[in-house]
Amino acid sequence: MSNKYFDKSYREILAEACSDAPTPGGGSVAAMVACLGNGMVAMVGSLTKGKEKYADVQAETVALLDKTQDIMVRLEGLVNEDMAVFNQFMDTLRMPKDNDDEKKARSEAMQKAYIAATEVPLTIAETCLEIIELAAEICAYGNKTAISDVGVGAYVAEASLHGALLSVDINLGGIKDKEYVDRASARKAILINKAREAREKAIVIVKERM
Repeated sequence: MSNKYFDKSYREILAEACSDAPTPGGGSVAAMVACLGNGMVAMVGSLTKGKEKYADVQAETVALLDKTQDIMVRLEGLVNEDMAVFNQFMDTLRMPKDNDDEKKARSEAMQKAYIAATEVPLTIAETCLEIIELAAEICAYGNKTAISDVGVGAYVAEASLHGALLSVDINLGGIKDKEYVDRASARKAILINKAREAREKAIVIVKERM
């Protein structure tokens, strides 16, 4: 999978984020930041893997590391998707509306674009929840010398989740399908609650083991 933002230097990414370029936007940034949270969880897994002191949790650690690798790949893809749906949205805004037929076609296309621009950040938020849940898992058995980094991962992933959900909110306002809006809003509420619960669980255990 190719993503130009993952080949840039950190300074280049920051410069572009600070510029007037429309991308990376909120959803993309949330996904990229989530990669760092995921990285902290993976790092503690890597520091646990192969250590004699943690021999009894090697199977769990290897499985967790596999999951973090999969999440990293998916987040990279979601950065691409978020930028693509934004570009699609902008193209739709530029559609002609000089007569009734054009107005109807544009309106229908706008509704599809709004939903696409909602689904991607929702998926980003769902992926962030996976990171927090992995943090809540490994904090119980991961290498104690780096256990605070699990907490960092949980906090960062939760912040990314909330950031992605702001991108959901801004698009929901333009969607006319009330049933879809209700479903998306319900998904949001579940994500927020589960993320809070998992993060609280992780931080309690992290502080106990510090």
